[in-house]
Amino acid sequence: MKRSSPAALRNREPILAVLRDWLPATGTILEIAAGTGEHALHFAEALPDLAWQPTDPDPEARASIAAYREEEGSPNFRAPLALDVLAADWPLTHADAILAVNLVHISPPEASTGLLAGAARLLSPGAPLILYGPWRVPGQPLAPSNLAFDAALKERDSRYGLRDLAAFAEQARTHGFTLAERRAMPANNLMLRFVRAS
Repeated sequence: MKRSSPAALRNREPILAVLRDWLPATGTILEIAAGTGEHALHFAEALPDLAWQPTDPDPEARASIAAYREEEGSPNFRAPLALDVLAADWPLTHADAILAVNLVHISPPEASTGLLAGAARLLSPGAPLILYGPWRVPGQPLAPSNLAFDAALKERDSRYGLRDLAAFAEQARTHGFTLAERRAMPANNLMLRFVRAS
């Protein structure tokens, strides 16, 4: 039932270090496409004053999340919910922050539109939408590893691939978000903090 992701185990500590700076002290954190549930477990345990709400559209992923929660989870680790970013209605009506790890590049472009539209519905002014993953940054050549990863993603599905950060930030602006901060992460990834405008 439980699944494991080597990437999740590698990147959870660097991501957590940034989340400690960027997340509010209390409230509900909505994790989009939580996958195996290993991030949700780790972050909920490390941040006990936050209610951690994992979601995933895949029933097998939700089963894995539920297994981690039942076997090892802390009280603030909520049961997983089915959430498709393309849906007009999400299973929550409010969140104090939204986190999406490795979603934008492993999904079709319309998923980014759905993510931004949904985040605009749920987040209050000043609340963060936090993204982690590899990006194409204007004026910076892609690292060889990211170039190979991009090619592999496109082989898997021609709609997938690393997105242009400037274009995504412009799209985010049309949904009321400003790119407030970005941080370089291990393995040529970035963390991005978008903030809902007032």
